[in-house]
Amino acid sequence: MSPPSWDVIVVGAGIIGLASAMEISRRHPGRRILILDKEGQPGLHQSGHNSGVIHAGLYYRPGSLKAQTCGEGARSMVAFAEENGIDYEICGKIVVATGPEEIPRLEELHRRGSANGIAGIKVLGPAQIKDIEPHTNGVKALWIPSTGIIDYPAVVRTYARIFEEAGQEIRLDAEVTGIVKGSGGITVETSAGDFSGKFLVNCAGLHADRVARLAGGRIPLRIIPFRGEYYELKAEKRSLVQGLIYPVPDPAFPFLGVHFTRRIEGTVEAGPNAVLAFKREGYAKTQMDPGDMFDTFSYPGFWRMAKKYWRVGAGEMVRSASKTAFTRALRKLMPDIGEDDLVPGGAGVRAQAVDMEGKLMDDFAIVHTEGAIHVCNAPSPGATASLMIGKKIADMAEEASPALAG
Repeated sequence: MSPPSWDVIVVGAGIIGLASAMEISRRHPGRRILILDKEGQPGLHQSGHNSGVIHAGLYYRPGSLKAQTCGEGARSMVAFAEENGIDYEICGKIVVATGPEEIPRLEELHRRGSANGIAGIKVLGPAQIKDIEPHTNGVKALWIPSTGIIDYPAVVRTYARIFEEAGQEIRLDAEVTGIVKGSGGITVETSAGDFSGKFLVNCAGLHADRVARLAGGRIPLRIIPFRGEYYELKAEKRSLVQGLIYPVPDPAFPFLGVHFTRRIEGTVEAGPNAVLAFKREGYAKTQMDPGDMFDTFSYPGFWRMAKKYWRVGAGEMVRSASKTAFTRALRKLMPDIGEDDLVPGGAGVRAQAVDMEGKLMDDFAIVHTEGAIHVCNAPSPGATASLMIGKKIADMAEEASPALAG
């Protein structure tokens, strides 16, 4: 193997890969950092297909990595947006219990939010719900005033610009095909040539498990792709939604249920559902990839997960196939919504890590193996917390890599 040309090679130019590389470069300006990505521009997948929300930290188990990074991550994201002229708005979010059976779960969310230090969190009664969201019905709700919305693609572009202005390099159209370890480091084989480095940071998102395996890491999980499908409110109906309106989620399932999200550009999304995707980047129902399907269906953890959650999954599939069923779910929050008020929107694919027992991993998972760090699970609030996750990865890299010593 030729002498390493790079001190650190980061695989993945999404929001977390960029934030991590930017932080390592900031701390070690004399080191050479390279980002590789298989696409023609940064942030094309989860970073560019998310809901655009700056999360406050409501849902996460106190003490978890999500809880530790989300609140400070949100404050850092707002500061970063102000410093760099990125559009954002702190519009607040309401989480609505539509029936008495949901109140215990709402109270648990209140406990978690308070434990996680969310400022201004407040319990609302039916009349107070109407004061904030006049077209929403509920028996009780939580008001989270610090939740916001932002242009995450602009955040991605800004991270990339700052990284490159520091003299570092992003190589695009460079799909990783192999990783070879040697005594002096690693060689990352790609469709754009081979790159040698001393240390690897794997932020490959939907392909993080595959990159980990290429690097020799024994990662006891598999990425299972779930597509989230959205509708949008017609322009004349956008005024029905003032901010963000969410249901009370099922604590056994790490998805938040269909909700209303006002976007920074002025549109209002309704959704998403969560259905199994037959391609890791399958944004359309018709997209399939035999290799991705084999990875999913040959994994014992998938079948254990399916056995646990088949009823929930069946409901999600019905909403995917039927606009009427999708609308019915939305009407629990907003009875004034009709099918004719919804037009097809976009879709995203979530890289959901599932362990061998079929457990849907609900916290960030960052794993250190010899010569590498692997970000194996970083769903929402990954974008919100990206600056804090970047610091966490930089800390781990400094501890693990002689290239960053001193």
